[in-house]
Amino acid sequence: MTLLESINSDLKEAMKAKQQVKMDCLRQIKTEVMKKEVALKKTLSDAEVLSVISSLTKSHVDSIESFKKGGREDLVPKEEQELAILKAYLPEQLSDEELKKIVGEAVQTAAASTAKDIGKVMGVVMPKVKGKADGSRINAILKDILK
Repeated sequence: MTLLESINSDLKEAMKAKQQVKMDCLRQIKTEVMKKEVALKKTLSDAEVLSVISSLTKSHVDSIESFKKGGREDLVPKEEQELAILKAYLPEQLSDEELKKIVGEAVQTAAASTAKDIGKVMGVVMPKVKGKADGSRINAILKDILK
């Protein structure tokens, strides 16, 4: 069963159980996947669907931060519920120790020595951790290593 088939199945279950937030979130995923399929003129692979879910996750995190800064605490719970639903479809995130190990190896591979080399190292690390770690976490670790 592909990831999109799993999402469709979960959407049907949410509709039967009348779980409005879950239905809205899963429909949002399907809409974004369809937009990307139309733009690329092909059916998306599971990895590409994960990429869509990952970008939606990032936008929900940003929305939560914005709502909190703007004093709109009433909108935060729904965003957090949707974020939890999105995260259920993403692979398990790497721990800080695992991530530091991967980043350390990438620093050696890219022969990086200064903060100017962060972009070079990010290019090596990101394909290895796609969907398993956020770029901001990697960037923070790199800044610690390449002072």
